[in-house]
Amino acid sequence: MAGHSKWANIQHRKGRQDAARSKLFSKLAKEITVAAKMGDPDPEKNPRLRLAVKEAKSQSVPKDVIDRAIKKSQGGDAENYDEIRYEGYGPNGVAIIVEAMTDNRNRTASNVRSTFSKNGGNLGETGSVSFMFERKGEIVYPASAGDDEAIFEAAIEAGAEDVESSEDGHIVYCADTDLNEVSSALEATLGESESTKLIWKPATTTELGLDDMQKLMKLIDALEDDDDVQNVTTNFEATDEVLAQLE
Repeated sequence: MAGHSKWANIQHRKGRQDAARSKLFSKLAKEITVAAKMGDPDPEKNPRLRLAVKEAKSQSVPKDVIDRAIKKSQGGDAENYDEIRYEGYGPNGVAIIVEAMTDNRNRTASNVRSTFSKNGGNLGETGSVSFMFERKGEIVYPASAGDDEAIFEAAIEAGAEDVESSEDGHIVYCADTDLNEVSSALEATLGESESTKLIWKPATTTELGLDDMQKLMKLIDALEDDDDVQNVTTNFEATDEVLAQLE
């Protein structure tokens, strides 16, 4: 069976090639603005903001966009966003978590519900699928950062819990509360990561064939196209053969 690390890399490459960069930049900038507004505008004094800025830089967001997002948080006219989590099911009962930031709860709820129903999914109640996931910190390094053993040793030394290594790279997992500390320690040892963020890591998975995977991709793409949606996470499992046909 192929793990989520392979799918993450397929999404990563697909995103680099196909996604509208302006939409991605907008979502990352929104997270920066919210993080800065909720805490200190100095990334060194605000762990959430530091992680948001780091993730934005890893996605090549220009410095002026990052600075503008932080400055926007300090203005009196800065929007007030609510953070909402939606949970539901996709093809073959695969679990889906949708994280959104919105200035209009009714609009976002209506749009997310409609997207699920139009793409063969069902929106559930809060808590209906999140019990199948664990909140974790995720730090991604390219394969060139080092061999499996070296990365594992560096990760454990930094306080991480586990590492998944493949020909595509290394994914380091840690407790959600330790992400800022672990990522800083790894940065000192291995350099800048490709990505550093909080995720929902599946504790149980649902296997999908090619047809259901294609339906799931369509649903994910539709959800991510919504300006209010920040992240979409699923607990699918698929064979290497199925994943290869999606690249």
